[in-house]
Amino acid sequence: MVAPLSAWPWENLGVFKYLLYGPLAAKVLYSWIYEDSIKDLWCLHILVICALRGLIHQLWSSYSTTLFLTRNRRINPEGVDFKQIDREWDWDNFLILHALLAYMACLIFPSLDDLPLWNPKGFITLLFLHVTVSEPLYYWAHRYFHEGYLFTHYHSLHHSSSVTHPYTAGHATFLEHLILCIVIGIPMAASIMMGCGSTSMVYGYVSAFDFLRCLGHSNVEVVPHEVFIKLPFLKYFLYTPTYHSLHHTEMGTNFCLFMPLFDAMGNTVNRNSWQLHKKISSDSAKNGRVPDFVFLAHGVDLTSSMHAPFVFRSFASVPFSTRIFLLPLLPVAFLVMLIMWAWSKTFLVSFYNLRGHLHQTWVVPRFGFQYFLPFAMEGINKRIEEAILRADRIGVKVISLAALNKNEALNGGGTLFVEKHPDLKVRVVHGNTLTAAVILNEIPKDVEEVFLTGATSKLGRAIALYLCRRRVRVLMLTLSTERFQKIQREAPADCQNYLVQVTKYQAAQNCKTWIVGKWITPRQQSWAPSGTHFHQFVVPPILAFRRDCTYGDLAAMRLPDDVEGLGSCEYTMERGVVHACHAGGVVHQLEGWTHHEVGAIDVDRIDIVWKAALKHGLRPVSSM
Repeated sequence: MVAPLSAWPWENLGVFKYLLYGPLAAKVLYSWIYEDSIKDLWCLHILVICALRGLIHQLWSSYSTTLFLTRNRRINPEGVDFKQIDREWDWDNFLILHALLAYMACLIFPSLDDLPLWNPKGFITLLFLHVTVSEPLYYWAHRYFHEGYLFTHYHSLHHSSSVTHPYTAGHATFLEHLILCIVIGIPMAASIMMGCGSTSMVYGYVSAFDFLRCLGHSNVEVVPHEVFIKLPFLKYFLYTPTYHSLHHTEMGTNFCLFMPLFDAMGNTVNRNSWQLHKKISSDSAKNGRVPDFVFLAHGVDLTSSMHAPFVFRSFASVPFSTRIFLLPLLPVAFLVMLIMWAWSKTFLVSFYNLRGHLHQTWVVPRFGFQYFLPFAMEGINKRIEEAILRADRIGVKVISLAALNKNEALNGGGTLFVEKHPDLKVRVVHGNTLTAAVILNEIPKDVEEVFLTGATSKLGRAIALYLCRRRVRVLMLTLSTERFQKIQREAPADCQNYLVQVTKYQAAQNCKTWIVGKWITPRQQSWAPSGTHFHQFVVPPILAFRRDCTYGDLAAMRLPDDVEGLGSCEYTMERGVVHACHAGGVVHQLEGWTHHEVGAIDVDRIDIVWKAALKHGLRPVSSM
């Protein structure tokens, strides 16, 4: 049975819960449109304050997940996984509760409309009441919520988040936030009743309250330890993220709201609080843990750039799709793109752990269209080269190149860097061997004929040679007889006749298995017979134009079940699924292979890499 007041009344409403703001918004709009002025001014203030509080949490969320700024200041080095993100999905429930309670207070006390904008006495009174009432009230309530029934049925929800995050601050039960509303409301209400309240006091206190709660749950140490060395008494008046993180790892200590003074008075200060804070703050200037594997990704387009975890965490935790709410942000994304083009270097965007190995994703600050600008290619190669040399310098074992970062016309599939730096210790991997294996294993064993576009590319060549060995007839679409014959000569003599050059799409009008390695238009797709399945390794994927046909996704694999700290999706991939070129680097690292995988694909290694991937628990998405 659910404990009383543990569930939120609107938890089943989904996004429709925001309609609860409707009465406030309607009252403001009505006054604005039909009356000379907004009579119920506090309805507007409540909406603005809720938006401001949401923005504070969002900004702290963005900062704490901007890993290229915070990775060396992280207190708990683990990542926030999908399970925690889902649990904290409705972290903003408390904003609705506080808005409704504030609206009730406005109805009961209409004199609130007469509050002045500024009154310095109110801030002094507020601070005094916060220290003498709110802090001890929260401290003792918090201690009681860590005992028996209250912890099991209420507070354990908050502590179910193993890695703290600014949204964790709002992740609690209905009862807990009712009490928190009392804690935050007493100083404001008392100051107003004593005649020294003001609108700026309400805005300031609520904002500061949320700011400090987000700070404590940020998992990033931002308070320099030198402050407490110069002003020792200050450590009893302001907690730190490290201080509160210890409460989540060792729950019998550090109960205070913002002031450790009350823990000191209650003898509940964790003995390691200051030492750990000093260590994390001091070590922030040092290099952190070296990743074993790096996937070097790139942007796709402006809209997808907002799929990064440090933009919107919840949006990044689901497969990318264009959303209406993103469109107003496009001008900002465009400005950021120009700034990155001019000044930015490769940066860390996400990470996860796999069997004790740290895997990171670095991003080259370039978008898809820039890879096809002749004047931009040299700069892109420079960024990729810098990333490889940095990985080599710090001790990364394997670095895998994403789709456009290994473009043949750009750098020969990574060959340029390996030949230029023959003494590289880091292994450079294009991952195309596993990409080919994924595509080939999607093709039914009884297929006798396939149509292949992009037939003379690295992947096209490998797929054609592999299939002809299986006695599958391959219709290779290419206008270059010379390149076709070169590939044909690589095939065993008794298999060469299975490779057939075609120059028009009409040649495949009776073939129901298309392997698309070059983007094709809806008109070109129209030559496929009904029931055709389009396998593809083209970026971006082709448009699903034909309703009487089926379309495969880009080659991808699901990471093993024991992956830890994974909380973001790789572009359009499902949760836990990565592009095959990413997975190829993972396999390379787990196997401990010491060769580079660049340039042409070794067809003889396709089955070897495929079996190694399955051995380590990676699975094809199509088998799920």
